Amino acid sequence: MLQPYREILAHPGARAFSSAGVLARLPISMVGIGIILMVSEVYGSYGLAGRVSAAYVVAHAVCAPQLARLVDRRGQARVMRPALVVASVGLTGLVLTASAEGPTLALYAWAVLAGATTGSIGALVRARWSNLLSDPRGLHTAYSLESALDEMLFVIGPVLATYLATTVVPSAGLLVPLVGLLVGGMLLLAQRGTEPPLVERDPAQPHRFVMRSGGMVLVAVVFVAVGAMLGATDVATVAFAEEQGARSAAGAILGTFALGSMISGLGYGARHWLSPLWLRFAIGVVALAAGVSLFLLVTSLPVLAAVMFVTGFAIAPTIINGNGLVQHFVPRRQLTEGLAWLGTSLGLGLSAGASTAGALIDRQGAHGGFLVVVGAGGAAVVATLAALSTLRSGTAVQDPAPTTLEPGPEAHP
Repeated sequence: MLQPYREILAHPGARAFSSAGVLARLPISMVGIGIILMVSEVYGSYGLAGRVSAAYVVAHAVCAPQLARLVDRRGQARVMRPALVVASVGLTGLVLTASAEGPTLALYAWAVLAGATTGSIGALVRARWSNLLSDPRGLHTAYSLESALDEMLFVIGPVLATYLATTVVPSAGLLVPLVGLLVGGMLLLAQRGTEPPLVERDPAQPHRFVMRSGGMVLVAVVFVAVGAMLGATDVATVAFAEEQGARSAAGAILGTFALGSMISGLGYGARHWLSPLWLRFAIGVVALAAGVSLFLLVTSLPVLAAVMFVTGFAIAPTIINGNGLVQHFVPRRQLTEGLAWLGTSLGLGLSAGASTAGALIDRQGAHGGFLVVVGAGGAAVVATLAALSTLRSGTAVQDPAPTTLEPGPEAHP
């Protein structure tokens, strides 16, 4: 199973930019839960914790596509170097404010600053793979590798953030992702040999807003619902672990969710799929929603961990397939922007799910948070079923451009 991955990593520069990208993507698995742990401990409110986390995620969701558009026009290093410096300042300000139990308004301000300038590191890495590889199956394997690495971060990140926040100081869970973002990001951007070239703009093909595509809108709506499911799970799991008298176990429980996803992502990427992409996407969403509905039945942390591990097998393939639809709805010159918009949709869902779950948890306990998870799962299924005809017709004709990733088609950011 690992042979396809060895082959793509043998290309010059591949290991270097992929590993730097992993380090730079530490915030995706640590900042959200780090904020929740820090703010809930210092200020004593899950509702406030969820709202501050949501402010970070919403700012990231809104601004990441705009940074991606600039990257497509001006290059990765030129745009993202100053952006990452500002993002690091924002995270530092957030940590210092919470450590001093400063005003809540300042928490929001620093969270927004950090989120707005972090950008989409995953899109930068995957754009480098797209520039490096031309073989459709190789690209499918490369993108699946990055998805599995993302899930690896979600295995390690929550556990590390929880350990640091509960055994050192509440703000310690944000220090590691801060360093990872700045160091890993700068190492990635220093590798100019694999940076994609600028795409020259054709006057005959003016810039078009990628979300004018009906297919993109429908996939984005589904991703919002999926994101809400995952965001609510983060907050509800922390609250459930605290109710069970084992708050420090929350990170490990969330890690089982990501572990199942990582395993399925590696297996999924090593196989060449012939079934329609839209069908695999729909099956993944339904399976994920069915799995999280079982959260309402669990009464202990071990049972919750087991359910999350099995359900996690539906996450990576669903995200892979959903993002794979982007190539059919946006032109090549706007690929980074299109990928970033789906990341934005997922982020908006994450913030909505986290904030809504936090508010219900303050009133009803962890059970209220799990209700949000199940509701978001149902919404994801409804949105997917409503979009099937559009997705099916949108993927019926293969794109002759080099961005077609396999005869099936397959891709994800």
